[in-house]
Amino acid sequence: MKKTEAIKKLLDYDKRGRYVFTNSDLAKIFHQDNARTLRAGIKRLVDDEFLTRIINGVYVYSLAQSKGSDTLEHIAKTIRRGEYNYVSLESALAEFGAISQTPIDRLTIMTTGRSAEYKTPFGTIEFTHTKRSPIDILENTLQVGRTLRLATKEAALRDLKRVCRNTHLVNGDAL
Repeated sequence: MKKTEAIKKLLDYDKRGRYVFTNSDLAKIFHQDNARTLRAGIKRLVDDEFLTRIINGVYVYSLAQSKGSDTLEHIAKTIRRGEYNYVSLESALAEFGAISQTPIDRLTIMTTGRSAEYKTPFGTIEFTHTKRSPIDILENTLQVGRTLRLATKEAALRDLKRVCRNTHLVNGDAL
């Protein structure tokens, strides 16, 4: 894989609004079946700062023009691809103005996948596992023109209580 070809392909995807990739995405984009060759090519792109390694196997195209305020959500969606994920807990309540402190560099997400926390160059992503059914998740979240669905006020408060988080910051009047 030549660097110029790789950058052209990444730029092409950026123009379509895609700038977060997994190893398997990059293998398809660069038409690489050989894992060793792919790893070497990705390492060169990371060393030359065209790709930023987020976690093992997830990368962001550093020169992307389509990056925006929802980059952390794109990363979260890529990390937990194939799971139901939605913004909830403190992040959702802060957006509704129902919490007195707004998390600046932290995104709290409920997921049907496993719980984990990832510190990235763009902020911290906190995944909290939920046993909610897909139907329940869809009924209690909103599609608001962003990458991930957003919990309703009631669902975010219910999630906060269910995972035994501190509720003293919640403004009852805002709910």
